[in-house]
Parts: sequence; structure tokens; C-alpha cells
Amino acid sequence: MTYTNPVRRRVRQLRRLAAAATHPAMWRGGVVVPATWWDGHPNFGDDLTPWLLPAYGVAPVHRVAGRARLSGVGSILEFLPGDFAGAVWGSGLMYGRRHPLPHAKVLAVRGHLTRELIGAPDDVALGDPGILVSRRVDRARVRWDVALVPHGHHRKHEPFMSMADAAGLRVHVVDVHQPAARVVREIAAADAVVTTSLHGLVTADAYGIPATWTMLEPALSGGPFKFHDYESVITPGSTRFAPFDEAAGLRGMLDAAGVAPRETVERASDDLERSIARLGDVVPGLPRFPFGAVGVLAGRG
Repeated sequence: MTYTNPVRRRVRQLRRLAAAATHPAMWRGGVVVPATWWDGHPNFGDDLTPWLLPAYGVAPVHRVAGRARLSGVGSILEFLPGDFAGAVWGSGLMYGRRHPLPHAKVLAVRGHLTRELIGAPDDVALGDPGILVSRRVDRARVRWDVALVPHGHHRKHEPFMSMADAAGLRVHVVDVHQPAARVVREIAAADAVVTTSLHGLVTADAYGIPATWTMLEPALSGGPFKFHDYESVITPGSTRFAPFDEAAGLRGMLDAAGVAPRETVERASDDLERSIARLGDVVPGLPRFPFGAVGVLAGRG
């Protein structure tokens, strides 16, 4: 049975609602919202939407883009139709091309590049909601010198994966095809991060861990756009990109690692939290938790 099988998808929905019920915020006027995020295969970055939002009194139930009232974490804005009138929270574009969304209620977007290309106001909140993970999970003790975080497309890239055998370093390869909470904890238990996954970089920044990112073959859809979009907010005017250099090895890659400015991360985190608190104002009539979940699950939301 595939990950996208309707039965498995419904089971995931029920598990997510059960997990949402453990958050006190859901019982203090929480709402249920039909939301869209990439749910085509297991991936921790995409799992951030249903994992993060219940802490803010929002229980998202997955819908295809055309039926959603909220767009969540990830490079998913190209999936939204031009007449989308729901809310956007921290989403980004995949490609550096214009995709106007004149009717959307934009609470936050990932970066300046996305903001400009969808025509959002200058004063919207900016940042990838993944930086909020440190407000959900405290950093545990450090277990590894380096977390190697390959994007799912790069787990068979032998030269990159071979860096896990670097002499004199405790290296942990993070499987991004795990639930968000598990991946976040693994990344947070490292002293440095080398990644080809954007949310590997974002998670490192949330915890103040030195990090660098690189590009490999096969190239990601959209190339480096989403990294540049994110960096336009967190490290404007600079990058922690390092071209992959097999000869330089892991220690050479780590020379490009840097820590995101703490003040910038905290400011973006505060802005993202304030923006999601406005969801009920810009998308009125959302059903209340828990009873409203029945209608949304039945397709009436």
C-alpha cells in the first residue's frame, strides 16, 4: 500500500488530530483548517506543517491546493491556483518565476524573493516556519560532531555519503524521510551541519548550530532558489553555500559553516508566531476544535 493510498492518508489525518489534541492551545479556542502541504512521500520538512501548527491552536487537515484555506511550510506556492483566497503562512516558491496570488491573505512567506514574485505586501512576516522548531523541542546533549543531512534525492550520492567516514569525526547521517520531531532531535544533537536539504539548514539555524549547504546531482527542482529565498531573510547579502569538493572532504566543507545571527532568527520567529495568531481574522469561520474536525474530515471544510 503506497504512502498516498487514501486509507493510509486518512489514518495519518487521524493520527495528526490525535497528536494535536495533546496541545493545550487546541483546547483554548483552537481551530481546524483545511490546509495544503506536500504529502506525496515521507519528508520531515513537509511534516513541519502538521507538527508545528497545533502548538499555536491550529489543527491542519490536508487538502489539495484548490480546496485548502491555508498554505503551509514548503516550496508549494506554484501549486496554488491564481484565484486562491486562503491564507499563506511561511510558504515559498520552488522556481524564481512570477506567480501572482492577488486574492491570498498572506500572513508570512519564506523570503523576500517569494514575496516579490507573488506580489505580497512589503510588511508581511518573513521566514521559514522551520526556525520555530527550537521553540517546540529543547536542544538535547550533543552526540555527534557533524550531522550530514542529504536531501532525499541525494542519499545515493556516494561521494557525499562517504564523508560520513571522515577520520577523527563523529558523523551521523540524518534520514529526512522520518517524522519531523525525530529529524529535528537528530540534527539538534550535532555540533555542525552539512546539508543539501533546506530544512537541514533551517533546523541548524533554529538551534544556533554552524551549518553549510551544497548542491549535488541530481539537481533539486528549482535549483538553489529556495536557499537564496530563505537566506534573504536570515543572512541577507551573504551565503553559507560551499561547492561540493570531494577532494576537500568533510573538514573542507566545514570551513564554510557559519551560525545564523541569533537576533535575526529570533525576530523572524517572533514575526511568524504573531502572524499565525491572525489566521482566524483573515480566514473567518474556521470550525472549532475538536468537533469541527468531524466536518473537515468529512470534506465539508
